[in-house]
Amino acid sequence: MSSRFEREELLIGPEKLKRLNDAKVLLFGVGGVGGYTAECLARAGIGHITLVDSDKVDITNLNRQILTLSSNIGKYKVDVCKERILDINPDCEVITKQLFYLPENAEEFNFFAYDYIADCIDTVAAKVDIICHARECGTPVISAMGAAGKLDPSAFKVADISKTEYCPLAKVMRRELRKKGINHLKVVYSPESPIPPKEGRKPGTISYVPAACGIILAGAVINDLLAED
Repeated sequence: MSSRFEREELLIGPEKLKRLNDAKVLLFGVGGVGGYTAECLARAGIGHITLVDSDKVDITNLNRQILTLSSNIGKYKVDVCKERILDINPDCEVITKQLFYLPENAEEFNFFAYDYIADCIDTVAAKVDIICHARECGTPVISAMGAAGKLDPSAFKVADISKTEYCPLAKVMRRELRKKGINHLKVVYSPESPIPPKEGRKPGTISYVPAACGIILAGAVINDLLAED
């Protein structure tokens, strides 16, 4: 591999660096959390990344999404993300799917084809379906829980969903997954009680919190790939 990963090779060695270069990661969502996950996967040398998102960059994303600049407002996030990844590592294979994942379009994905699946979307039904498909295929999966309404980036951690607390999204996910017979799932979550949104308004967010969640999630993916026998 090229010298762009020299410092990483000093840390993990050439064999493990090649393992990351060979890895195929499916990333759902490249917004506040997923954008930072994509950034870290690319900079760690993950060689094959599939990006799934239907949204366009919006001015309201500027306060917290690494992909968002004034110059790319109105562009599709997956296109912006692909361009950024290839600017980091031109050798990376980046596949984009400009769609909103739902159980109805699951057939567009071969969940067997990936070494890891990262769920950084907000829709409960979609998250549950992704996790179920990953489990059926035996593909490792990690899911981001709620990042909105929080102020403490140091509170985020990797945990089993059965051990989560004070996270409204995790509470709903636990309930819905139990209906599918799934009691355990690796997640990134914060036990900080969220600040409730004002009536009729979306939850508030700040620059560094989704970033912390996304970086921790990427770290979990990378370390799991490095730990494989």
